[in-house]
Amino acid sequence: MTQSAVRVALVPGTQPILEVRCLDVCYGTSQALFGISLNVPPGAVIAVLGANGAGKSSLARAISGLVRPTAGRVLFEGEDVTGCSAYKLRRRGLTYIPEGRGVFPGLSVIDNLKMAVAQEKRQDRPSAIDRAIERFPVLGIRTNQRAGSLSGGEQQMLAMARALAVSPKLVIADEMSLGLAPLVVQSVFEGLEVARKSGITIVLIEQFVHRALAMADSCVILTRGKVGWEGSAADAGQAVIERYLGEADGAATERVEHGSQ
Repeated sequence: MTQSAVRVALVPGTQPILEVRCLDVCYGTSQALFGISLNVPPGAVIAVLGANGAGKSSLARAISGLVRPTAGRVLFEGEDVTGCSAYKLRRRGLTYIPEGRGVFPGLSVIDNLKMAVAQEKRQDRPSAIDRAIERFPVLGIRTNQRAGSLSGGEQQMLAMARALAVSPKLVIADEMSLGLAPLVVQSVFEGLEVARKSGITIVLIEQFVHRALAMADSCVILTRGKVGWEGSAADAGQAVIERYLGEADGAATERVEHGSQ
């Protein structure tokens, strides 16, 4: 199988927090990923880009324990966690925020947060919830509101608050801005920046290409389940975007980006 690797600059002697080695993912007879490899150092942000169907979400789900790889390995903090359940990975500090909000719509905001911190020690739960609300103050005035009645942007903030309340080591953010208004997208990225500044490592799968690149240290572009391009986010200029994502996609992204300012 074809394989390629992203090598984000590591401080000498520092172990990557996440290593993906020659990963294949299949759904029945259809193969979604072909020999994907990448290393992510602690505290870094890596943008994973690609057209629809390129394999971005398959990669996110395989890393997060929601899909079992057909071949290859996933290492988290140096330990092989290939095939480990999403629940166990979350307890170890690897959190997945899916597209489509990722909240319990029938529960209140506060009950969503209580469920998120249930794995913490009892005495630590109130401070974890307070920390989550401090990061997203709008939730503080919605604590008793049913999550399903929140706006799309507020639901995404709640999903982020749930993920960050437990102080994860690594967050995989999968198309978090999908379907959101431009102003709400700004809030989503501000929340991710807060996470980054607190030392959380981020794998960012995102449709807002230029915003993702502005935040990321490195970038990998997937093409039909393989690595089409990899390197520093600063080197992923418009020519690279148009070559691997398509001129039409790049133009659409630019229009949305300009509309958000």
